[in-house]
Amino acid sequence: MMDTRPDIKSLTLDQLKEEMVKMGEKPFRSGQIYEWLHGKWARDFDEMSNLSKSLREMLKERFRLVTLKEVKMQQSRADGTRKYLFALPDGNVVESVWMQYHYGNSVCISSQAGCRMGCRFCASTLDGLARNLAPSEMLDQIYAISRQTGQRVSHVVVMGTGEPLDNYENLLQFLSLLMSEKGMNMGQRNITVSTCGLVPQMYRLADEKLQITLALSLHGATDEKRKKLMPIAEVHSLQEVLAACDYYVKKTGRRITFEYSLIRDINDTQEDARQLCAIARNLNCHINLIPVNPVKERSFASPQRAGVDMFKEILEKNGVNVTVRRGLGRDIDGSCGQLRRRYVTGAVTEI
Repeated sequence: MMDTRPDIKSLTLDQLKEEMVKMGEKPFRSGQIYEWLHGKWARDFDEMSNLSKSLREMLKERFRLVTLKEVKMQQSRADGTRKYLFALPDGNVVESVWMQYHYGNSVCISSQAGCRMGCRFCASTLDGLARNLAPSEMLDQIYAISRQTGQRVSHVVVMGTGEPLDNYENLLQFLSLLMSEKGMNMGQRNITVSTCGLVPQMYRLADEKLQITLALSLHGATDEKRKKLMPIAEVHSLQEVLAACDYYVKKTGRRITFEYSLIRDINDTQEDARQLCAIARNLNCHINLIPVNPVKERSFASPQRAGVDMFKEILEKNGVNVTVRRGLGRDIDGSCGQLRRRYVTGAVTEI
C-alpha cells in the first residue's frame, strides 16, 4: 500500500513551521527538526535526541522520513570516481556519481527513475520513465554520499538519470532546500541543471532568476543531426531552443553550457565543428565536449583522441570557450544509466 503521509524531508523550513503549529507544537521545534534532517542527515526520527519521545512518536505517525538504501558502489581504479546505485523506498533504483576535482568534490544526481526523453546514445532512457523523484529523494543522494565519503560536497550537478525540467516543481523545491542556509547552504553558482531542450520550462527557469548554470544537451549543430540523436528535437527546433538559451542568459546574466557528446562518424566532422562555431559565436556560452561513453545496447563509439583534438582546435581557433570533459569513471559503467540498467536487467545483483 502506498504511504500517503507527508514527506517531511521535502518540506521547506516555513512549511515545517506550519506543520508544527498544526500539531500544537512551538514553531522553534521546526528549526530543530530541520537541522536534524538537513544538517545532521538523520535517517530516523529516533536520532533526534533533543526532541521528547512523545514528539518523536507523533512525527513517526504523521510523516514519512525518506532515506535511500545503498545497493552497490563502484569505485574507479583510474581516478577514484565513485558510482552509486541507490534503492528508493518503493524499490525503484537510481544512480549518483561522486567526482573529485581540483576545485572540490562534485556529486551528479538523478532527478527521475528512468527517462522518457529517448536520447539514442543514453542508457538512462532504454526502459522509459518509471516516475519522478521527490525533492527528498534528490537530496538524500547527496546526503548518503556525504556520509559515506566523509567529505564535503562543494558542487551539485543534476545531470544523472532523467530530465530535470520534466520534473520541474520537485526540482525547484529540491533547489530551495539545497540552497537553504539551515541545510547544505549550497551556493547557486555551484549548481548545474541540465536539459535536453524543454523550451517552455527553460523560459520558466529563466524567470526564476536563479544564479545556477543551465547546461543544454546540444549534441548536434543542426536540426537534422539533433533529430537523429534526440527525439525532443522533433518537438522543439534548434532555433527555438537557442532562443530559450539566449533568454536565460539575458534574464540571469549566467553563461550557458552546451554539452556536446562526440560520436564517431555522427557529429564529429570538421563541418560539424564549424556549424557549432556559428552557434556559439552568437551566445554567451561554454562548450563541453564529451567523447561518448560506449553503451552496450547502442552502436555509438567515441572518436579517436586525434579526432577530439581536431574538433576542439577548430572551436578554439574561432574564439569559442571549450573544454574536453575528463573521462571519469569509464571503468565503472561510466555512461548515464548503465549501472541502473544492468541492475534492472539482472546483470548486477544486490551486494
